[in-house]
Amino acid sequence: EDTGNIEQIRLYRPFTNVILTPECYQLNHGKKHIFYNGYHELSYLHPNRFVPDSSVLKSLNVLKREPYVLMRFVSWQASHDKGHIGISTKNKIKAVKEFSKYAKVFISSEKELPAELKNFRLLISPDKIHHVMAYGSLFWGESATMASESAILGVPAIYIDKTGRYYTTEMEYKYGIVYNYSDSISDQEKAIHKGVEVLKNKGGIKEYKEKQKQILEEKIDVTSFLVWFAENYPSSVGVLKTNPKYKERFKL
Repeated sequence: EDTGNIEQIRLYRPFTNVILTPECYQLNHGKKHIFYNGYHELSYLHPNRFVPDSSVLKSLNVLKREPYVLMRFVSWQASHDKGHIGISTKNKIKAVKEFSKYAKVFISSEKELPAELKNFRLLISPDKIHHVMAYGSLFWGESATMASESAILGVPAIYIDKTGRYYTTEMEYKYGIVYNYSDSISDQEKAIHKGVEVLKNKGGIKEYKEKQKQILEEKIDVTSFLVWFAENYPSSVGVLKTNPKYKERFKL
């Protein structure tokens, strides 16, 4: 669990023996709750699991080191999206116009794009998306997961959402690689300005890679942790309850 949606948690909690969450998660689920020092996205994007493939640049018609932005717009149909409206069409168009002054723009969208933005749609098979993210200059959009994924890949992310997420908040205040904004019109404007600021800072690439390095040094290989937890269950629960620092053995 990492979203903290109470309605969803109520559905599964009675039938669950253990609830695993990142340490930055701020809700308390009682005796069933075990924290781990990582993010969900590290289960598949940790360097032990994922190596970016630069051949994706050819598919994008992008030159090596040529800047580009990946934008993500969601449909707001998930159960935890109730009451959300997202980025206005006007500001989506404005963001694309502003970012296009400094980089190529690719849009991944669950919703139908307005006519003005159809030419920016990302045309690539879904299994290549993390390779696209890894070589980008900026992620900007409404997906918390993709913002976190980008950060883990060393790419600055701007996340726009009404409620935010515990992990993207930590990635901003602890690591400075994600920038969180609400979906108010004023915050949407601020998010666009921040995106331009990031793109104009050509020297920021090295800085963000250092932030990525810090994340990887401080967080664990989540897949190794989960494999150990499952293979040694239920004794693994006792180990973690009596020796919480045992989780540190799964670091790089």
